[in-house]
Amino acid sequence: MPSHSPLARVKEEFGGKDKLVDKLVGLVDAGDESKDDLRKRLLGAANSKLLRLHVVATKVKAQGGHDQLAAAAAAGVGHGKDKDYVSKLESFSNGRLVDLLEAAERRARRQAAAKARAPKTPKAPKAPAAKRTKSSSGK
Repeated sequence: MPSHSPLARVKEEFGGKDKLVDKLVGLVDAGDESKDDLRKRLLGAANSKLLRLHVVATKVKAQGGHDQLAAAAAAGVGHGKDKDYVSKLESFSNGRLVDLLEAAERRARRQAAAKARAPKTPKAPKAPAAKRTKSSSGK
């Protein structure tokens, strides 16, 4: 299946750049910037960047916010109870946290698949092969 260009994906999934930007304005925290200024700035951004922003913003919203995303990423890496590690992760951007969480999920799936493929009983070790000796011929 060929991958589509960012423009084709925006048109197919959202119906156009304007609709994607409208969704992003509702999802993204603008800080002290007005929504109109944010909308103008996002309209000037590349389609691939807008698609990435949409993925990150929806995952942050699904996790419950930045702090919960940092805690989930720390738990995925195996440092869920380490308060200093979680506080360090809270200083990371949402995109970096989403990448950390996805990598941890992939690692967990890979390990689970490896355990499922592993044989249940270990095979008995093979005996070492006997050494070959030269047979003396009657020449």
